[in-house]
Amino acid sequence: MRRVVSLALAASLLSLLSCRRANDRDTLNFLIESSPNNLDLRQGTDAQSERVGALIYDALVHKDDHYDLQPWLAASWERPDALTWIFHLRTGVRFHDGKPLTADDVAWSIESMTNGTLITAKGGAFADVAAVTVRDPLTVEVRTKHADASLLFNLSDGLFGVVERGAGKDEGLHPMGTGPFRFVSQMQDKEVVVERNADYWAGAPKITRVRFEVVPDNITTALELKKGSGDAESNAITLDEVHALEGLKNVRVESGPGSAVMYANFNVNDPVLRDVRVRQAIACALDKPALIAALWRGEAVPAETLLPHGHWAAAEDAVLPQYPHDVVRAAKLLDAAGFKPDKDGVRLRFTLKTSTDETTRLLAQAVQQQLRGAGIALTLRPAEFGTFYADITSGAFQMYMLRWIGSNEDPDIFRYAYGSGSFPPKGGNRGHYSNARVDALLAAAAGETDEAARRRDYVEVQQILATELPGIPLWYPNVEVVHSTRLSGVILNPGGTFDFLRTAELQ
Repeated sequence: MRRVVSLALAASLLSLLSCRRANDRDTLNFLIESSPNNLDLRQGTDAQSERVGALIYDALVHKDDHYDLQPWLAASWERPDALTWIFHLRTGVRFHDGKPLTADDVAWSIESMTNGTLITAKGGAFADVAAVTVRDPLTVEVRTKHADASLLFNLSDGLFGVVERGAGKDEGLHPMGTGPFRFVSQMQDKEVVVERNADYWAGAPKITRVRFEVVPDNITTALELKKGSGDAESNAITLDEVHALEGLKNVRVESGPGSAVMYANFNVNDPVLRDVRVRQAIACALDKPALIAALWRGEAVPAETLLPHGHWAAAEDAVLPQYPHDVVRAAKLLDAAGFKPDKDGVRLRFTLKTSTDETTRLLAQAVQQQLRGAGIALTLRPAEFGTFYADITSGAFQMYMLRWIGSNEDPDIFRYAYGSGSFPPKGGNRGHYSNARVDALLAAAAGETDEAARRRDYVEVQQILATELPGIPLWYPNVEVVHSTRLSGVILNPGGTFDFLRTAELQ
């Protein structure tokens, strides 16, 4: 079991914090694990860039509680055909320097990601854009080379932010957006400071200033929260540390459903794992509720699909094949696949590749023990993350475990993770799964303008994947925010964003 971190035993580290300046009563001290790599949302790809950047920049559309896309800077839009999107911008929106938002700014924000102005990993999401045309000061038309239903998602909050026309590759050094907070300063590996945009079109935040302090060590983060020199953190400390902070008079813990999904993935071309009955047997041997209780302190929800719970396209009201913990069924499936027990009772042997962080290591050990009950001998092969990730992208694995964060909020995740055209390096289909019916359904969904029809295609895709199991969705870890009693009105977002700072109050 995970080592429980005792804050009392770590009290000696408090001396490291004694020289830290006292909190400004108007400033929220928000503790983050690392510096944003680029606050310009056209370029920043790490979690801190997207979460802090989304407070400085606005997107064209906003994801609601069911991941439907709602008006934001785009007050409305239409899709007259599968290749054309027409966006009508909101009136009265201004950048932080007072300049009005126009269609020219939106056009530039998209074009700069594909015309060579920026070299950005996010440019791939707009590779299908054929032309961007300004129809009038508040209307912009985007045409694509192929049907791309995911274009709208790629223009949503956290993934995209509108910049002023002409903003170049150094935009992230002095961000200028239309969002609820204005950029003040940044010191690499130390802090980012933002202040309230009193003229924000959607209503000014109530918090005057936010200082995002970089604290790489999670124990130090927990100690700052305990001491009161830190006001908030989001998923930056372990659940053991969260548990140790619960009940303190100056601390509050908020927990709610998350959209990120933990999953296991198979190399379906592997001689041992290519038989679907073997993959189904592994699913039956896993006891998800027990793993959630032991490793996540119950702060996770079992998953049956990669899409978040409550997603408009999730097959939650459809009949999906089920694999409850059942070692007898697992053994029968392995028997049917020709894997009989040897003299030691072992029916099947294969290797699980993992990274070396403690949570993953403990999960791998627990999975190893569970599979043993079904006669499956699992060998663990841990490696530091760079080596581990290189192996799985090159297909050098039998099974691995990871999580999808953010990208699984769009049903295009199924194309990216399991489409035949998404083998690395073009996509994330690392197990080289291929199914002609799945490919046809995904192509149909991409070109469909009616959401109900798209949903039918995606539900059938999920039914096929749940039968053939190229991967096993495991669970959705909860979003955990720990904050001081100075902060109130914290409303969690399943994506783990910092959006609650838009409406929360500081006392």
